[in-house]
Amino acid sequence: MSKAIAMLSLLIVVALAFQETLAAGETAPHPLLDQDRATLAKSLDAEIDETTRVIEQSPDGLQEYSRRGDALFFRGRFGAAVEDYDKTVELKPGLADSHWRRGIALFYAGSFEKAAGQFERYHTYDNVDRENGIWRYFSQTKAYGKERAQQDLLKYKKDDREPFPSVYRLFQGKISPREIIDEIESAQIGADEKEKRRFYAHLYIGLNFALGENSEAALLHLHAAVANRWPREAGYGPRYMWHVGRIHYELLAEAP
Repeated sequence: MSKAIAMLSLLIVVALAFQETLAAGETAPHPLLDQDRATLAKSLDAEIDETTRVIEQSPDGLQEYSRRGDALFFRGRFGAAVEDYDKTVELKPGLADSHWRRGIALFYAGSFEKAAGQFERYHTYDNVDRENGIWRYFSQTKAYGKERAQQDLLKYKKDDREPFPSVYRLFQGKISPREIIDEIESAQIGADEKEKRRFYAHLYIGLNFALGENSEAALLHLHAAVANRWPREAGYGPRYMWHVGRIHYELLAEAP
């Protein structure tokens, strides 16, 4: 049995077990251990306290507002994160078009039209990155409805890294979630690249299911994304998106 088939089989087994847990009305275990979650929360709170002290002494500290905005967002304080991201733009207006984190924070703060506007501005800065188009689609769906969001999907003429083109086709109804995962498992690519594609595929498939109020399917895919170790070790952008998956997973899992 090839490694790809073995991994796919394992994913199916895990998914079935997860679905059985949900069907039984039980709470599925968080991808992180309780101790790790507590350590993470303590670290983020310390970051907020530290940057706040620096800001009080030097109110024009661009990097401190940026760092605190991240920590606030990761702690689920979305409105406060938007305020800090807004402050970074005020201090450095040249960030206005490229500030994708501000768009994501606006989305989670419930300011969907403003979020869509931020991602539209980003498209003028980078017209290749379909991940930006994904977030604009999510924001427009929440602001105006799915039909308009599908009609207004940003157009891309150049290639982008997988799995984002495949995820984009999902919104167009040209591919299924299962087909996206199957493409990744059958691809002849290195282990790190495969883990990267798995992470982003599960993240955005999960977020899309959540958008359609299919919480069971959303939890299944978001759980897989958060359990993936690649984004936590890959760099700033992937780690940020790992937090997005974690936050959304917890919002769904802890919903009454």
